[in-house]
Amino acid sequence: MSQPLNMQRVFGVHEPALALHARRLELITGNLANADTPGYVPRDLDFAKALTAAGDAPLDLDAAQFERYASQPSVDGNRVDLPREQAAFADAALHYQASLNFLESRVRGLLTAITGQ
Repeated sequence: MSQPLNMQRVFGVHEPALALHARRLELITGNLANADTPGYVPRDLDFAKALTAAGDAPLDLDAAQFERYASQPSVDGNRVDLPREQAAFADAALHYQASLNFLESRVRGLLTAITGQ
């Protein structure tokens, strides 16, 4: 008798990682959008902390958030460091795409196993 497919074993850490990467992209996008908002404090996500804290529990996407401080805040109190945020966005997008590519290859492998093609 065959055993049911265990998605945790099939997709591994990449399923929750994709959700964390997406949340980080949302936060950084918010930082970029508020680059001219007086008093705005940028936020980011500690990816390793969030993934480690999750373990077998559901992801808490807000638990690993932290405020990021600019090396030179503006006169109006805005702490967004635009070049830093742009670099963080590029890095987060790259990691998101890598996790997405891994998941896509796993799904393709499963389809090949199922259909035999």
